[in-house]
Amino acid sequence: LANRRQFELALAREVDRVARAGEPALVLMCDIDRFKSVNDTHGHAAGDLVIQSVAQSLMECVRPMDTVSRFGGEEFAIILPNCPPAFGQTVAERIRRKVEQREVAIGINETLKVTISLGGAFAPQWVRSSATLWIERADQQLYRAKAEGRNRACLEMPPVSLVSAEEKGMLFGHSQFQDLE
Repeated sequence: LANRRQFELALAREVDRVARAGEPALVLMCDIDRFKSVNDTHGHAAGDLVIQSVAQSLMECVRPMDTVSRFGGEEFAIILPNCPPAFGQTVAERIRRKVEQREVAIGINETLKVTISLGGAFAPQWVRSSATLWIERADQQLYRAKAEGRNRACLEMPPVSLVSAEEKGMLFGHSQFQDLE
């Protein structure tokens, strides 16, 4: 599990990569549903076990190239490089189901079932966007997932790039002034 600083560095690298290569990328923000009631009802030790269990579930669902980080409190963030829009919802649903199916042992013969809400946003391709805005867009989708009843994944429709990979290569791959030398 990456710490906050490692996550920020990975996110900055991903913003650069997407701008340079035009490949898709997804950021997911994940929040444990009704976590405060876990702490209030079962205590902070149980809350810690829930956080550890959710973190383990997230790590089991991602590729080695993905970055999973505890973002703060009961919130996690995941960077998924090379995640095409067609697969974004599938990945988010796989993560959501994995958490939902897991039972968290919080004591002798005592388990809890927890759920998470997820919000996701794709990076605009060929554009050097702001990492902060990318997270904010994913957060907006997380709020939407919670408002729509929790235990769901809401993803923003990816921005459409009007610049093809071939055009990008023509624009940045070679200079028109090379012919004058």
